[in-house]
Amino acid sequence: MSSRTTSSSSILVKCIVFLVAFFGVLFQIAAAAPVTELERRDVYTPPVLYPHAGTVWYKGQTHNVTWDVSDPPVNITNKLGFILLRKGNIATPLILADKFDILRGRVEVKVPWVLEGDDYSVVLFGDSGNWSQDFTIKQ
Repeated sequence: MSSRTTSSSSILVKCIVFLVAFFGVLFQIAAAAPVTELERRDVYTPPVLYPHAGTVWYKGQTHNVTWDVSDPPVNITNKLGFILLRKGNIATPLILADKFDILRGRVEVKVPWVLEGDDYSVVLFGDSGNWSQDFTIKQ
């Protein structure tokens, strides 16, 4: 019976080696495959135009955050945007707007109830984050 067990073990080892080699070849073929059109995307970081330095927002008001969409790439990685409020160098968890088309160039936001300050900015996210110049929020 031990020769039968040895024979079964040998067959099992050969099958495992074959499967590892087979999948190794498949992974190499997949890695060498050409990039498809869906994978060829450009990162789009449109500059925020408003708010800008000197802008003053008051809590509870609504404003249009605007950005330049004059030169978008053909293939944008992420066309859905969202806007966060940033204080100083820290992005707050306050989402001012979300799920809008990044190519619209503007979105209306409501100024949240936050501490007064002159070091606020908005962060426009689509492909990556791009923030406005610092502006002021007052009561």
